[in-house]
Parts: sequence; structure tokens; C-alpha cells
Amino acid sequence: MLTRLPFFKVLAIAQVALLVHRHLKRLTPMERRRMGELVRSVPRLDRDERDELRGLVSKLEPGAFALAAADRVSPFPLPRRFGRR
Repeated sequence: MLTRLPFFKVLAIAQVALLVHRHLKRLTPMERRRMGELVRSVPRLDRDERDELRGLVSKLEPGAFALAAADRVSPFPLPRRFGRR
């Protein structure tokens, strides 16, 4: 399947995967494991578990991840007001 994708799309996917890895390293192995458990049981989470999941996700800095991913895959540089790296 990857042979049908243009090379630049493959490159963009690889760059985003590296960004994901970089952001996931901000969690300890125990936190990553716990986040996986919480995500797998989302429909049954109580309020404390939802708060715990929110806390873990906030450690990943989703806003910074979104900006970095957009900057990587965009054909044009993002304006500086968005907080480029």
C-alpha cells in the first residue's frame, strides 16, 4: 500500500510518527500503561478516571503537538504568531 503513496506523504507520516513518539516520552512507562488502560475502557470511566485521563493527556501538550504536526506537513511555514519552534 505504501508504494502507491507519494514519497512526500510517506515522509509526512514518518515525521508525525516521530512527533508522537517525542510527546509520548513525556509520560513515564507507568503513565503510558495507565493511559492505555483508560483509553481502552472509555465508555465505563467514572469521573475520577476521566480526570486522570485528562491529566495524562495534558502532559502530552496536545496544543504544541498539533502546531508541530501542522508545521511539519504544511507546504508553507506557519506564521510566527502561532508559536513556531
